Amino acid sequence: MTSRTARGGEKEAARASFPLHEERPLCSPREEVILRLLCRPLPSLAGEDPEALSRATGGQIDPERCAELIRAVEIAALPGLGSWIARLMAESGLSAEDLRRLSAAEVVARIHLRTGYPVCNDATVEALARMQREWRAMGGVG
Repeated sequence: MTSRTARGGEKEAARASFPLHEERPLCSPREEVILRLLCRPLPSLAGEDPEALSRATGGQIDPERCAELIRAVEIAALPGLGSWIARLMAESGLSAEDLRRLSAAEVVARIHLRTGYPVCNDATVEALARMQREWRAMGGVG
């Protein structure tokens, strides 16, 4: 590999964005078992009341975590977003409405604040901003 090719590869790697579409578990295996015992598939959590959901779990999942799970499900329903970034966003205190309202840069800043390190780069911010324009053009999908 020539140094020119190596430099080009580095430049390309620097432009790669966080895989916004990637799917990973939204909840822990323990939480998944609890929700399955309640016959509650994750997508059914959208719009739920966190306090009521926590009570339904017998307090095994606290209301704050229930709120995160509900937000993650609602965020993951937005076109183009996978469950991995949805979970990070929800754990950062963001909601689907925040994703339509805030700038992509602010969304990413909140994720970085929560994680304590930069998860997303400028290419990710650009990709998220494109998605946000599409959601807004579609009339606030989500």
